[in-house]
Amino acid sequence: MGKVIIGATISLDGFMNDRHNDISRLYPDFEALRSTEMLQEEIRTTGAVVMGRRSYDMAEGDLTGYEYQVPIFVLTHTIPEGEIKGQNDKLTVTFVTDGIESAFEQAKNAAGEKQVTVVGGANTAQQCLRAGLADEIHMGVVPVLFGEGLRFFDPLVNEQLQLEKIRVFESPTRTDLWFRIVK
Repeated sequence: MGKVIIGATISLDGFMNDRHNDISRLYPDFEALRSTEMLQEEIRTTGAVVMGRRSYDMAEGDLTGYEYQVPIFVLTHTIPEGEIKGQNDKLTVTFVTDGIESAFEQAKNAAGEKQVTVVGGANTAQQCLRAGLADEIHMGVVPVLFGEGLRFFDPLVNEQLQLEKIRVFESPTRTDLWFRIVK
């Protein structure tokens, strides 16, 4: 089985969005980011995605053109109503209501030898870290300061983590860091 990679983009002061839940300053040119070799490699090596409901809701049920064309497992308490746009023979959406362990079991089975990528949502990433399900963290750091908003790292989770830097990728708009979680 492949690794579980938590992927996130944060401001330099550690926030995933600003106080108005806006993420636009973290992605000043998403199309340029999408074409980088770094993101293309992530897409090639990902076999399934786990995301939280809030991240799913940001797309408003439309995953047309979503970069990861793989099975997506959405953690949620309730299954949303409405049509999911963008599903195809590769990209499918499964709503998981019976907990994070179930979501990862299903995602690992779907991913096979490829990695499971956890995208968006500090809550989902924090649950994954608390449960000891992640192998690596891939953190994109953008040189903006939000001052307040949604923090990626929860202090209680930080105390338990030992990380080893394994890779750095620099581009004009961000610095990406990969860390192995020492278990």
